Amino acid sequence: MISGIHFHPELKRVFEELGFLELTDIQKKTIPLIQQGKDVIGQSKTGSGKTAAFGFPILEKLTHNNGLQALILVPTRELCEQVMTEMRKFAKYKRMNIIAVYGGVSINPQIHDLRHADIVVATPGRMLDHAERGTIQFSRVKILVLDEADKMFEMGFIDDVKRIISQIPKDRQTLLFSATISQHVHDIVKHYMKQPEKIKVQEYVEEAKLAQHFYSVNSRDKFSLLVHLLKTQAPGLTIIFCATRNRVDVVSKNLYKHGIRAQGLHGGLSQNRRKQAIDAFHHGKIDILVASDVAARGLDIKNVKHIINYDIPKTSKEYIHRIGRTARAGEAGKVISLLSEQDHDNFRSVLGDRSLVIEQLKLPEFQRIPFFASVREHHGFGRGFQRGGRFGFQRRSPYSHRREGSSGTGHHRKPYHSREEGSSESGERRGGYHRRRFR
Repeated sequence: MISGIHFHPELKRVFEELGFLELTDIQKKTIPLIQQGKDVIGQSKTGSGKTAAFGFPILEKLTHNNGLQALILVPTRELCEQVMTEMRKFAKYKRMNIIAVYGGVSINPQIHDLRHADIVVATPGRMLDHAERGTIQFSRVKILVLDEADKMFEMGFIDDVKRIISQIPKDRQTLLFSATISQHVHDIVKHYMKQPEKIKVQEYVEEAKLAQHFYSVNSRDKFSLLVHLLKTQAPGLTIIFCATRNRVDVVSKNLYKHGIRAQGLHGGLSQNRRKQAIDAFHHGKIDILVASDVAARGLDIKNVKHIINYDIPKTSKEYIHRIGRTARAGEAGKVISLLSEQDHDNFRSVLGDRSLVIEQLKLPEFQRIPFFASVREHHGFGRGFQRGGRFGFQRRSPYSHRREGSSGTGHHRKPYHSREEGSSESGERRGGYHRRRFR
């Protein structure tokens, strides 16, 4: 028995081996209900332990080699891989075929694997593709999980999800997990769930340990400030969020050119490259992940110390999703937003959430460095670098001979410096944020 909850011996063993010393709130409240066979709505933020909350009780209910018995729908390929990996860990001592099904990869291996699957974790589009091809059978599905439901519906999958649900037996158990309860979520609950129990838990991010700051900086100096902060604050594992795929590519490649171990992550990359980036970050091979909002939710990325908003998100909701990657489970975290003239409209929108306390910091002295607004995939990489240094490389360059921050802003010639493009999601209006604290 764990915290008043009974698990089968093979699940209890792996639960303890994985270091679950105690259950999170969402786990304590939902696991008993799922074990009782009830439909459940779990409202909780990223990082609350939702996968274990539905994963362990699902595994208790299933029998190997009895057809597809559980379907877990998720919004993104990354989350699909993550949930599959976690479920396989949970099933370490219980034989179970658990597969991931998503687009962007060959469908043929999936067709083969589906014949023997007990549990499928899938994105809606590819799952519907299999359903229309007749390469999957739903007749034995006993449990349906909609994970990150609000995100799934925001991405336009509501109709696909409804078409999939219509093919699953009505006497199933339905579990829905969502950070927010949107109108689409209400619609699914009303039409496809049976007297569900609703569980809502508090934010798992510890706000008392989350420092939120911003710098007001000219757009042409934003990248120079970013490099200065990364090199002087020793931030540890850091996620830098950008507004567009192109910005992710440009910023990550410029960081690489300046000797900083960073890798980009966005939806335009191949599945293999995205997986490589996530694995490298997980295993400490890189310190910095430059990401679009595809990484803001769903990914289980532990021990992130810093979040840097290179571009300000459009809404407070997206801001909160981003900062939810740090200050988890008692650990301290820091959020730094780099606010330039293109970001003011978005920042006003973020500050519409009165619960956010974001304090302005005095702009430090830093050296302006080259920023290439367009960097080709391979052009110039590997030239001018040698192994060594805290970030894995040291830059050999005729214009980087002075120490970072030694000359102050605006006192260093910048013959190669290009003005950064403005965020495609923000306006051009200047704001009056100087020397103010926002509550």
